[in-house]
Amino acid sequence: MRAVTWQAKGRMSVEDVPDPRIEQPDDVVIRVTSSGLCGSDLHLYDPLAPFMAAGDVVGHEPIGVVEEVGAGVTSLRRGDRVVVPFNVSCGRCWMCARGLHSQCETTQNVEQGTGASLFGYSSLYGQVPGAQAEYLRVPFGDTLPIKVPEGPPDDRFVFLSDVLPTAWQAVEYAAVGPDESLLVLGAGPIGDMCARTALRRGIRVFVVDPVVERLQRVSAYGAEVLVTADDADPVTTVLELTRGRGVDAVIDAVGMEAHGSPVAESVSKLVGMLPDRLAQPLMRTAGVDRLAALHLAIDAVRRGGTVSVVGVYGGPMDPMPLMEMFDKQVQLRMGQANVRHWSDDILALLLEPTDHLGVETFATHHLPLEEAPTAYRDFRDKKDGMVKVLFRP
Repeated sequence: MRAVTWQAKGRMSVEDVPDPRIEQPDDVVIRVTSSGLCGSDLHLYDPLAPFMAAGDVVGHEPIGVVEEVGAGVTSLRRGDRVVVPFNVSCGRCWMCARGLHSQCETTQNVEQGTGASLFGYSSLYGQVPGAQAEYLRVPFGDTLPIKVPEGPPDDRFVFLSDVLPTAWQAVEYAAVGPDESLLVLGAGPIGDMCARTALRRGIRVFVVDPVVERLQRVSAYGAEVLVTADDADPVTTVLELTRGRGVDAVIDAVGMEAHGSPVAESVSKLVGMLPDRLAQPLMRTAGVDRLAALHLAIDAVRRGGTVSVVGVYGGPMDPMPLMEMFDKQVQLRMGQANVRHWSDDILALLLEPTDHLGVETFATHHLPLEEAPTAYRDFRDKKDGMVKVLFRP
């Protein structure tokens, strides 16, 4: 089959790779009909390169049709249409039973000190073959795939794999209600969907992002755009709009991709140039993230407010403004989305006749799988108004 593979830092390639097959009785194999390109895929493109191996199949946002069913699977059959969550969770362990599917004890990577395995996401998370491919082997066939109906286009359901539950959890963790205020940092796919989800709940939403096209998208849904100039101070604007108090909650949908930390960026690039045997431990133990977005969140939130972090960070020794956080009594929640914990509620919303969150027009680009290498570069460089890409194998 054809699949998008990581070959070297900054280089993706579409190659012929072996077809997946049933390996365990509870496996299914799906024929992928659409698969998303995620902002976290760009971490494999550059900062997480030391944990990649040439030929790794990437991608973790698929929808498709069941082609093969293991002997132990009872809830699916050939021809069923399914969405596959990005985290590989069994649905039955102690963590999954408590809604913490991203910490699944069956697929935890104990030797790496990380949580549940992820499709297509480096040796840090299990090195499981990914979904930017023609076919995908999916374990836990009775508990992991999300069965969806035939008829609506892929775009109606494909974002159940990652974007929707990630945004949904971020808003839940922000713990704001109607008539309260929320600042979303970043208007990429996740930040955009966070804003849409919060607006539907009657929350006043402010958004900060340096890319004009992205601000236009969230503004069309009713979010209030704060600043676009590089030298403007969004915290000052937030305080002016909230009578000096600050917003009730902030969602950091940016993470280590934040602008404004040239020293951290230089350190990250230097680490990435080292041999893997040296780079891996440094990436695991050094503070090399760009913390501009997180510091902004802490400054902008009101006293007693909540910061919900959905953007990915990687450096365990990064400095945190603990004095300010303690003084302001800031609550901090974060983590990978527990997709299967939220998927039933989100699917119920998607099955309604109205496209409440605009999912059917959410993708800005639909591309053949063969164009993936160019799409990765364009997405990284934010070219051509690219916000969300769906590949069609």
